Formats: sequence, structure tokens, C-alpha cells
Amino acid sequence: MVRVRLLDVIQMIDKVAPTDARVLITGENGTGKELVAHQLHQKSDRKKQAFVEVNCAAIPSELIESELFGHIKGAFTSAIKDRSGKFEAAHKGTLFLDEIADMSLAAQAKVLRALQEHKVQRVGSEKDITVDVRIVAATNKDLQKEINEGRFREDLYHRLAVILIHVPSLGHRKEDIPILTSHFVELIASEQGVERKGFSEDALASLSDYPWTGNVRELRNVIERLLILGDNPISVSNIKQFAPK
Repeated sequence: MVRVRLLDVIQMIDKVAPTDARVLITGENGTGKELVAHQLHQKSDRKKQAFVEVNCAAIPSELIESELFGHIKGAFTSAIKDRSGKFEAAHKGTLFLDEIADMSLAAQAKVLRALQEHKVQRVGSEKDITVDVRIVAATNKDLQKEINEGRFREDLYHRLAVILIHVPSLGHRKEDIPILTSHFVELIASEQGVERKGFSEDALASLSDYPWTGNVRELRNVIERLLILGDNPISVSNIKQFAPK
């Protein structure tokens, strides 16, 4: 297996961010795909414009087209007024389509058209609206398998996957755990107003041996718990007490 380090992902972000190339981010749940998407936006020329995120798995299939493209009054029963969609909201900025493999085939076809023509139509309207949007998509699924089983359009895949960034599970990049731990200590201390605490060498070694089934999301939760409840420096006994596994 090819080992991908956090540094490799960061270097790829630095190369890709200044361009308008579409990016497809893959990886297990909790690996930090959304953080990669945010960094691609923040390091781009579009950073002063909107970053709009759509969780395709959280929106019912019958509502996803309205969410993405908007609708006009009377387009369906609950459409009591005109409403713009996420493509319009992200004009000149970045649209992040998270868990895109969960999008219906009908919505996929309309997203494909938007990418090809840089235009969208609100549900119930035939009027084209021009949009200038940088697309970043993400999925935790094997898209090749989804394509083979007829659940994902191959032509849309090739439109999205100009640049592929794979974010490996934390178990496959344990050498990054000290870097991530330091990052989360600073971030959480700033956000929560708690004391910045260090980690003993044994404690860091213990974290590196931890079975991170929840990936980076789980690591952040554990660091937050240890900062609030642990000693300074945080010890192995603190980890055993407050983050047993």
C-alpha cells in the first residue's frame, strides 16, 4: 500500500488551490475531507467569495434539485415564492458537494449539465442562469463500483475527477498524529478558552497506537476531552481514564 502523509495532501492542496480545476476528494468518514475542501477554497483566488457546502446524503432525493438549483413560485406544492439554489449562492466562489455518491441519478444529470454549460435552471423554469462556480466534491464510497452498478454516472465522474485527492484513514498515517494533536490543541484552546496543555512522550506514543476507527474526527474529540479533563502535561493514565478503548 502506498502511504500518503498529511504533508503530501497539503502539498497537493497548495498546487491545486490557485487553479479552477475541479477536485474529487475521497476517503473514509471522519478523515477530514471537508477540511481539505475548505483549504482549497481558502488558498484560492475565490477565498473572498462564498464557500457553499451541500451534504447530498442529508437532503431527500425529491428536494435535492430545488436545493441545488432553486425553484420558482408554484413549481411544486410548497413553493410559495421564488428561491435561488446553492449554485447561485456560490457564484464566483466554491460549491462543495459532500457525499456526492448519494445524489439521485436525475440530479446527477442536471449537475452534469451545469458543469458543461455553466448554467442552471430553477425547478419549474426554462430560464438559464449563468453561474461561475468552482466545484469540489467528496465521497466515502468507491465510485467505480457505484458506476459499475448503475448508481453513478460515469460522465459526471470524469467531469468531477480532474484532480483526485485521497485522504487516507488515520490508521494508515500514524506518523501524522503528533502534528494533528498539536494542531487540535491550539485550535481547541483558542475556541474553548481552555488551557493549552502538553503531552508526555508516552502519551503521544499511546495516541499513535490508538485504534482510530473514527479517524481525524475522533482524534479531535479525544484531544478536546483530554484538554478539559486531563493534567498538564497529559499522561498515559489520563488517556486510559478519559479515552479508554
